[in-house]
Amino acid sequence: MGLRRKGRSPPVLSPEFVLQNHADAASYLAVGILLGLMFEVTAKYVIIFITVQYNVTYTIDDKSERVNFYEYGPKDIATIFFYMLVAIILHAVIQDYILDKINRRLHLSKTKHSKFNESGQLAFFYLFSFVWGASILNAEEFMVNPTLLWKDYPHSRMLFQVKFFYICQIAYWLHALPELYFQKIRKEDIPRQLCYICLYIAHISGAYILNLQHLGLILMVPHYLVELIFHASRLFYFSDENKQKGFTIWALLFVMVRLLTLTLSVLTFGFGLARVENPGFSIADGNFNVLSVRISCLGAICLTQAWMMWKFINFQLKKWREHIKKQIPRKKISNTKNKLTKKELNRGISKIGTRNNEKKPKLLN
Repeated sequence: MGLRRKGRSPPVLSPEFVLQNHADAASYLAVGILLGLMFEVTAKYVIIFITVQYNVTYTIDDKSERVNFYEYGPKDIATIFFYMLVAIILHAVIQDYILDKINRRLHLSKTKHSKFNESGQLAFFYLFSFVWGASILNAEEFMVNPTLLWKDYPHSRMLFQVKFFYICQIAYWLHALPELYFQKIRKEDIPRQLCYICLYIAHISGAYILNLQHLGLILMVPHYLVELIFHASRLFYFSDENKQKGFTIWALLFVMVRLLTLTLSVLTFGFGLARVENPGFSIADGNFNVLSVRISCLGAICLTQAWMMWKFINFQLKKWREHIKKQIPRKKISNTKNKLTKKELNRGISKIGTRNNEKKPKLLN
């Protein structure tokens, strides 16, 4: 990890050197980009990396009041790259100064150590994204009026908060790809993490490019809440294995969010966009409201939800089997104890009988 001095430094540009100092390199590069703002020659190039691009200003009803909207374009790649560097730096800070200190106190095994770090990083991200996304939904009132998901499509003009939210989301999940190498993730865990990272990148980027930002945002917020509860519950479980109530809440909300996702997706692609007044395909206008695109999007969402439910059911069955295996030895122990107590009672009764038989002859004499 970067941002911390080691006792012995490895050779420069060696794999171990890159692993230990990747966050320092990212911070130096980010600071270099920020320093470019100080010079007039480089400021016009560096500003692309830092600020959100494609600003469009509109006036409302021929009045002096102006509203700023944003569109997307190729320059967003530079902005995503800069905030990907910021995500790498924050990842290293959370790992070094929070998670590693907790790990030293818990003394976890290698398997639990890796899962604890994964849940710790994702819990911070899900908490931040959920609060940010919920505040945007509250301001935009998407929850009150679901027709805003398809009304006035294409939604090619975004508010600053919406666009910056998507830029940060894409940047975070892109930074997670090199972190698989930087964090020395175990080989058996790489396929699982790589799978959900790629799914996040594909779905969030698809909603951003296809001008489905409203639908993507309203689906991300409850999903992030469910994932936050799961990873927070796993963190508490690693600290104390008796704390498992959070998993029950997560299981209930997981199924409800899957149903909500499917319902909103079918309403948007099957009914809302199909009846919109301006169907057609135009890259210049950002209009992708054609049957093939709608079916592809709906199919991708349904397949993803089905895959998640399949993984969820397998996870619950695995936990149920483990619970049964733990209960069987307890029943055997309790049965053996009952058998021993019966034998002891029989022995006690027989002893009492023999004592009475021995006493009777003495009384007769």
